[in-house]
Amino acid sequence: MRWDVRKTFSELAATEVTYRDVGATRGGPLPTGYGHVHRDVSVGTGRAAFKRAVDGLFCWQMHRVAGLAVASSDAKATPGAVVILRAGWGPAQLTIPCRVVYTVEEADRRGFAYGTLPGHPEQGEEAFMVVMIGTGDVRIRIRAFSRPASLLARAGGPLTRMAQEYVTDRYVDAIRHLTQHRSDPRRADRRDPG
Repeated sequence: MRWDVRKTFSELAATEVTYRDVGATRGGPLPTGYGHVHRDVSVGTGRAAFKRAVDGLFCWQMHRVAGLAVASSDAKATPGAVVILRAGWGPAQLTIPCRVVYTVEEADRRGFAYGTLPGHPEQGEEAFMVVMIGTGDVRIRIRAFSRPASLLARAGGPLTRMAQEYVTDRYVDAIRHLTQHRSDPRRADRRDPG
Protein backbone atom coordinates (compact mmCIF):
# COMPACT_ATOMS: atom_id res chain seq x y z
CA MET A 1 0.00 0.00 0.00
CA ARG A 2 1.35 3.42 -0.98
CA TRP A 3 1.57 6.26 1.47
CA ASP A 4 -0.85 9.10 0.56
CA VAL A 5 1.47 12.01 1.26
CA ARG A 6 -1.06 14.72 0.28
CA LYS A 7 -3.59 13.33 2.74
CA THR A 8 -0.93 13.14 5.43
CA PHE A 9 0.13 16.77 4.83
CA SER A 10 -3.50 17.88 4.96
CA GLU A 11 -4.11 16.04 8.24
CA LEU A 12 -0.91 17.36 9.83
CA ALA A 13 -1.61 20.92 8.66
CA ALA A 14 -4.83 20.81 10.69
CA THR A 15 -3.10 19.75 13.94
CA GLU A 16 -1.37 21.81 16.60
CA VAL A 17 2.28 21.46 17.54
CA THR A 18 2.85 19.17 20.54
CA TYR A 19 4.54 21.65 22.89
CA ARG A 20 4.13 25.08 24.46
CA ASP A 21 6.59 27.93 24.05
CA VAL A 22 6.33 28.17 20.25
CA GLY A 23 9.11 30.43 19.01
CA ALA A 24 11.28 30.06 22.12
CA THR A 25 14.30 29.18 19.94
CA ARG A 26 14.37 32.78 18.58
CA GLY A 27 16.42 33.97 21.53
CA GLY A 28 16.64 34.20 25.27
CA PRO A 29 16.64 31.24 27.59
CA LEU A 30 15.15 27.99 26.36
CA PRO A 31 12.22 26.55 28.34
CA THR A 32 12.92 24.44 31.41
CA GLY A 33 11.89 20.80 31.54
CA TYR A 34 13.51 19.98 28.20
CA GLY A 35 16.92 18.89 26.99
CA HIS A 36 18.72 21.71 25.16
CA VAL A 37 20.98 21.78 22.12
CA HIS A 38 23.25 24.73 21.29
CA ARG A 39 25.65 24.63 18.35
CA ASP A 40 27.56 27.48 16.75
CA VAL A 41 30.05 26.17 14.18
CA SER A 42 32.02 27.79 11.36
CA VAL A 43 31.15 26.10 8.04
CA GLY A 44 32.69 28.35 5.38
CA THR A 45 33.70 31.83 4.31
CA GLY A 46 32.22 34.49 2.06
CA ARG A 47 28.95 35.49 0.43
CA ALA A 48 28.88 32.52 -2.00
CA ALA A 49 29.26 30.03 0.88
CA PHE A 50 26.53 31.88 2.81
CA LYS A 51 24.17 31.67 -0.17
CA ARG A 52 24.85 27.96 -0.73
CA ALA A 53 24.27 27.23 2.97
CA VAL A 54 21.00 29.20 3.00
CA ASP A 55 19.77 27.55 -0.20
CA GLY A 56 20.65 24.10 1.14
CA LEU A 57 18.92 24.80 4.43
CA PHE A 58 15.70 26.28 3.06
CA CYS A 59 15.31 23.66 0.30
CA TRP A 60 15.71 20.74 2.74
CA GLN A 61 19.07 19.65 1.28
CA MET A 62 20.77 19.84 4.69
CA HIS A 63 18.37 17.17 5.95
CA ARG A 64 18.86 14.98 2.87
CA VAL A 65 22.65 15.23 2.98
CA ALA A 66 22.47 14.37 6.70
CA GLY A 67 20.83 11.09 5.68
CA LEU A 68 17.14 11.73 6.28
CA ALA A 69 14.37 11.08 3.78
CA VAL A 70 12.36 14.28 3.29
CA ALA A 71 8.81 14.89 2.14
CA SER A 72 7.54 18.46 2.42
CA SER A 73 4.31 20.27 1.66
CA ASP A 74 6.43 23.08 0.19
CA ALA A 75 9.68 22.95 -1.76
CA LYS A 76 11.06 25.67 0.52
CA ALA A 77 10.79 26.05 4.30
CA THR A 78 8.10 28.68 4.85
CA PRO A 79 5.92 29.36 7.90
CA GLY A 80 3.23 26.68 8.09
CA ALA A 81 5.04 24.21 5.80
CA VAL A 82 4.80 20.61 6.98
CA VAL A 83 7.84 18.38 6.62
CA ILE A 84 7.96 14.67 7.30
CA LEU A 85 11.44 13.36 7.93
CA ARG A 86 12.22 9.66 8.05
CA ALA A 87 15.22 8.01 9.66
CA GLY A 88 16.19 4.37 9.87
CA TRP A 89 15.01 1.36 7.91
CA GLY A 90 12.31 -1.27 8.06
CA PRO A 91 10.67 -1.75 11.45
CA ALA A 92 13.20 0.61 13.05
CA GLN A 93 12.19 3.51 10.78
CA LEU A 94 11.09 6.67 12.57
CA THR A 95 8.56 9.10 11.12
CA ILE A 96 9.34 12.63 12.25
CA PRO A 97 6.59 15.16 11.37
CA CYS A 98 7.24 18.87 11.95
CA ARG A 99 5.83 22.27 11.00
CA VAL A 100 7.88 25.36 10.22
CA VAL A 101 6.88 27.84 12.95
CA TYR A 102 8.94 30.85 11.84
CA THR A 103 11.57 32.00 9.39
CA VAL A 104 14.26 34.67 9.59
CA GLU A 105 15.36 36.39 6.38
CA GLU A 106 17.83 39.14 7.22
CA ALA A 107 20.80 40.18 5.07
CA ASP A 108 23.38 38.19 7.05
CA ARG A 109 21.12 35.88 9.07
CA ARG A 110 18.67 33.42 7.55
CA GLY A 111 16.99 30.33 8.83
CA PHE A 112 13.90 28.76 10.27
CA ALA A 113 12.56 26.72 13.15
CA TYR A 114 10.22 23.81 13.11
CA GLY A 115 8.12 22.34 15.86
CA THR A 116 7.02 18.80 16.50
CA LEU A 117 3.64 17.48 15.37
CA PRO A 118 1.68 14.42 16.58
CA GLY A 119 3.59 11.25 15.72
CA HIS A 120 7.03 12.78 16.34
CA PRO A 121 9.02 10.74 18.89
CA GLU A 122 9.94 13.96 20.72
CA GLN A 123 8.20 17.22 21.52
CA GLY A 124 9.88 20.56 21.13
CA GLU A 125 11.39 22.97 18.63
CA GLU A 126 14.60 23.21 16.64
CA ALA A 127 16.00 26.32 14.94
CA PHE A 128 18.63 26.42 12.20
CA MET A 129 20.29 29.77 11.44
CA VAL A 130 22.96 30.47 8.85
CA VAL A 131 24.84 33.60 9.88
CA MET A 132 27.64 35.54 8.19
CA ILE A 133 29.61 37.63 10.64
CA GLY A 134 31.68 40.73 9.84
CA THR A 135 34.84 38.76 9.02
CA GLY A 136 32.97 36.81 6.31
CA ASP A 137 32.88 33.67 8.46
CA VAL A 138 29.71 31.63 7.74
CA ARG A 139 28.28 29.85 10.76
CA ILE A 140 25.47 27.41 11.42
CA ARG A 141 23.69 28.04 14.70
CA ILE A 142 21.35 25.36 15.96
CA ARG A 143 19.18 25.83 19.06
CA ALA A 144 16.68 23.28 20.22
CA PHE A 145 14.66 22.13 23.16
CA SER A 146 13.02 18.73 23.28
CA ARG A 147 11.87 15.90 25.49
CA PRO A 148 10.65 12.39 24.73
CA ALA A 149 7.05 12.10 23.55
CA SER A 150 6.82 8.47 22.47
CA LEU A 151 7.29 5.34 24.52
CA LEU A 152 10.28 4.45 22.32
CA ALA A 153 11.97 7.82 22.96
CA ARG A 154 11.30 7.60 26.71
CA ALA A 155 12.62 4.02 26.85
CA GLY A 156 15.79 5.16 25.06
CA GLY A 157 16.80 7.33 28.00
CA PRO A 158 20.34 8.66 27.45
CA LEU A 159 20.51 6.92 24.06
CA THR A 160 17.76 9.23 22.81
CA ARG A 161 19.85 12.30 23.73
CA MET A 162 22.92 10.72 22.11
CA ALA A 163 20.91 10.11 18.92
CA GLN A 164 19.88 13.79 18.86
CA GLU A 165 23.51 14.86 19.28
CA TYR A 166 24.48 12.52 16.42
CA VAL A 167 21.83 14.01 14.12
CA THR A 168 22.92 17.54 15.07
CA ASP A 169 26.51 16.60 14.14
CA ARG A 170 25.19 15.30 10.80
CA TYR A 171 23.38 18.61 10.17
CA VAL A 172 26.58 20.56 10.81
CA ASP A 173 28.56 18.27 8.49
CA ALA A 174 25.84 18.56 5.82
CA ILE A 175 25.82 22.38 5.88
CA ARG A 176 29.62 22.41 5.79
CA HIS A 177 29.48 20.13 2.71
CA LEU A 178 26.82 22.31 1.05
CA THR A 179 28.85 25.51 1.56
CA GLN A 180 31.83 23.93 -0.18
CA HIS A 181 30.10 22.16 -3.09
CA ARG A 182 27.80 23.48 -5.73
CA SER A 183 24.57 21.55 -6.01
CA ASP A 184 21.00 22.23 -7.02
CA PRO A 185 19.08 22.53 -3.74
CA ARG A 186 15.82 22.80 -5.69
CA ARG A 187 16.20 19.20 -6.79
CA ALA A 188 12.79 17.60 -6.60
CA ASP A 189 12.94 14.91 -3.97
CA ARG A 190 9.36 14.68 -2.81
CA ARG A 191 9.32 10.93 -3.29
CA ASP A 192 7.56 8.65 -0.93
CA PRO A 193 10.16 8.24 1.82
CA GLY A 194 8.52 5.05 3.05
